[in-house]
Amino acid sequence: MAFTAKNKKIAGIIPPMITVFDDEDCIDEKGTRDHVRFLLNEGAHGVAVGGSTGEFIALTVDERKRLAEVVVDEIGDKGLVLVGSGHYSTKITIELSQHAEKIGADGVMIIPPYYLRPPMSDVLIHFRTLAKNISIPIVLYNNPWFTGLEVDMWQTKELLDERVIVGVKVAHGDVDRVHNLKYLCGEKLSVMYGHDYDALEAFLVGADGWISGLPNLLPKLSRQLYDAAKERKDIDEATRIWYKMLPIIHFYYYSKTGEPHWLPVLKDGLNILGRKVGRPRKPMNSLKDKDRRKLEQLLANL
Repeated sequence: MAFTAKNKKIAGIIPPMITVFDDEDCIDEKGTRDHVRFLLNEGAHGVAVGGSTGEFIALTVDERKRLAEVVVDEIGDKGLVLVGSGHYSTKITIELSQHAEKIGADGVMIIPPYYLRPPMSDVLIHFRTLAKNISIPIVLYNNPWFTGLEVDMWQTKELLDERVIVGVKVAHGDVDRVHNLKYLCGEKLSVMYGHDYDALEAFLVGADGWISGLPNLLPKLSRQLYDAAKERKDIDEATRIWYKMLPIIHFYYYSKTGEPHWLPVLKDGLNILGRKVGRPRKPMNSLKDKDRRKLEQLLANL
């Protein structure tokens, strides 16, 4: 199992936490600290801050730095903190990652350069350059849905063998990446499942943990799933827990209309539960009334 500089395992339930905004659309630092405590109290092993679920693409560089400072300070030694410090620009990625190291983060989670889809040779240079400029561990955030490109399993192993990365978040959804990476890399690479709809299967084929949006909303069930599937190898119990979670997943992943979007589901869901986490930043909106009523019913059933 890979470890960070502070000897914390990159494993377990690591929600990529939402960013809490206040009524003025500013980062709510008190609400952010409260959400960190909620996740830890419900069983999360740590958090990833400033990732896709944290709406990093809607934050300024200064906001991203301040958000990381608040979360690292709040979590202290109570859990793992990975800072999402990826950016299209290699220069800004280094700046954000050096800041994460300076404030005491356990590691950084780096999405490959997005939008312009650089050649893969340039993507690998991007990661190698970052590794030369920081000393804390790097987790590759492999998300072809958002970036338009994929660092394949052999390129991932190449970065591991070069000691550029120590872990990977596989956000494709399909669990074949999990067992193929484990086959190629063994326990030298922490493989974190990075989607919502196949977490049970991911644990059963070797995922070290789960970094995805749903554990923000259902952290206790997520931890119970991890303990049953990964720690106790109790497939029947893990399946029972997973079936509790599936109606929520079906609600936002198998819609024929593309709505509701998963981000407002998480935020509105937490608000329904009394968590007061605000709304997404524009252009994303809160749920439509009919979807909110459906979500209220699903959460009541849980």
